[in-house]
Amino acid sequence: MGEEKLHMKRDKLIILEVDFDDPAFPEQRFFCWHCVLMEGIFASFPQLKDSVDLIRIAWPQPREEVIALIGEPNQSLPVLILADDAPDEIANGNWNGQRFVSGKDEILAVLSSRHGIPQPHP
Repeated sequence: MGEEKLHMKRDKLIILEVDFDDPAFPEQRFFCWHCVLMEGIFASFPQLKDSVDLIRIAWPQPREEVIALIGEPNQSLPVLILADDAPDEIANGNWNGQRFVSGKDEILAVLSSRHGIPQPHP
């Protein structure tokens, strides 16, 4: 049975909290460098806050906040959940009609094309 698609007025970028531990590696602390990259993008281009919600969540899985939006198989972060007005062709994922963009390079490309920040230098 499919879930009903949520209506999204703004894009939502979901990233991991900056500092976390992983029980598989006792007594060590970690960060996700792709998520920290997104933190830096938001700090460098504060106008993104006008059109994109930045959501930070804890590392452990299951990540209920993500599952509720794009399903259990799509818990890798960062992920950009697209608003209803986003063009279909920018999505590289879809869960029950909810379109999203995964992958740091793909997310950066959408933040540039859809939200007007500069492109990363090649």
